[in-house]
Amino acid sequence: MRTSAFFHRAAALVVLPLALLAQSPAHAQAAPASAPAAVASDAATPPAVAAAQASAQKAAAGGAPAAASTENPYGIEALWKGSDNIARAVLVILAIMSAGSWYILITKFLEQSKMNRHARTVDQKFWAQPTVSSAANALEKNSAYRFIAEAGVAATNDHGGLKSHIPMADWIPMSITAAVDRVHANTQSGLAFLATVGSTSPFVGLFGTVWGIYHALTAIGISGQASIDKVAGPVGEALIMTAIGLAVAIPAVLAYNWLARRNKAVMDEVREFADELNAVIVGSAGRAA
Repeated sequence: MRTSAFFHRAAALVVLPLALLAQSPAHAQAAPASAPAAVASDAATPPAVAAAQASAQKAAAGGAPAAASTENPYGIEALWKGSDNIARAVLVILAIMSAGSWYILITKFLEQSKMNRHARTVDQKFWAQPTVSSAANALEKNSAYRFIAEAGVAATNDHGGLKSHIPMADWIPMSITAAVDRVHANTQSGLAFLATVGSTSPFVGLFGTVWGIYHALTAIGISGQASIDKVAGPVGEALIMTAIGLAVAIPAVLAYNWLARRNKAVMDEVREFADELNAVIVGSAGRAA
């Protein structure tokens, strides 16, 4: 029994290596056979599919796919490209209103600052002069205070003919007041435009919104697709018109109120100077002119 068991184990040790050697050539032959099959499958793959597979493999090897750059379909540019002539005209009108408002705001601010500087010059140079004529020449040529002073001097020299029947005490204040009114009218120029923009631009933007929504709903009805992605884009673009109208109106209203308050302070100083000038000329019976 022991001898037979020994022979069985020895036979197993001899047969096992022989079996492994017999299987290894079959695997070696099967591998080259599979290679042509893979080559054949690659050759049968269309070029577009192969390119897509290659890009997918590169993206997978890189970790994350590259983000494709896409344009915003719901911005101002899309609104301009997708709108008709009326909607574009509304946008142009709002742009003109906005540009005009900012131009008036800047120019009027510079003008008021210049008048405040001229007011300080009057306190330093005007009242120390012996006559109104010499005092007016001491001021800047484009100064409103010089314009009023020269109007007072001209009134004393232009008091003949029918004007001589007007008492000097009435004629001098009339001439100075007329000059002050002209200065006031100059300071008010442009404010009417700001008031118009502030009161009408929201309605202009609302008109553009209504027109845009009308065309958007018409296009949606023709296409027959009323899903949220088809409705949100066109309607949202139309609502941008209202936002633009408010963005134009709010700065115009704030600029109007601010400039009007500054104008009041400037004109208070001008009227105070005019009253003092009138008192000097009338009190001296025109000799101080």
